[in-house]
Amino acid sequence: DIDIGAFWQAIGKRAVAATVVSACGSAGPAGFLGLSATHVCANPPTMLVSIDARTSALRAIQESEHFAINYLPLGANEVVDLFSGKADVKGPDRFETGKWGVLATGAPVFQGAVGVMDCRLQETLERHDTIIALGTVAAIGGDPDAKPLVYFGGGYLN
Repeated sequence: DIDIGAFWQAIGKRAVAATVVSACGSAGPAGFLGLSATHVCANPPTMLVSIDARTSALRAIQESEHFAINYLPLGANEVVDLFSGKADVKGPDRFETGKWGVLATGAPVFQGAVGVMDCRLQETLERHDTIIALGTVAAIGGDPDAKPLVYFGGGYLN
């Protein structure tokens, strides 16, 4: 058996883009820090996001049948703090006016993101305590001049 702590240490050795996965449900915008967001295929363009089943934003994704993957730029550490639970701000209050917009689906997209994948939910799969959401990309966006905020080894690279 693999120790859970050792598993998370090993996972932390991969460099990943800091992402916020967002949706807009009946209670307003919702989101979470998504460290497991990747592509599945290019034809049709399909993305995958792993979601802890206890994450409050899961309901918004299921209700709205959409989600956006927002790849955060360097300097967006305060956004990471907001969506990782380190800040006192919760729920829709994390989506400050002027910093968030929308593309095709109505999911919140971060203005100044390195890249955005705005997706229509295709299906969800349940594995243990995780929901795997698959979405077809409906729109893409981002700032071509922005540099990514990268998570590696328990912290963010500058």
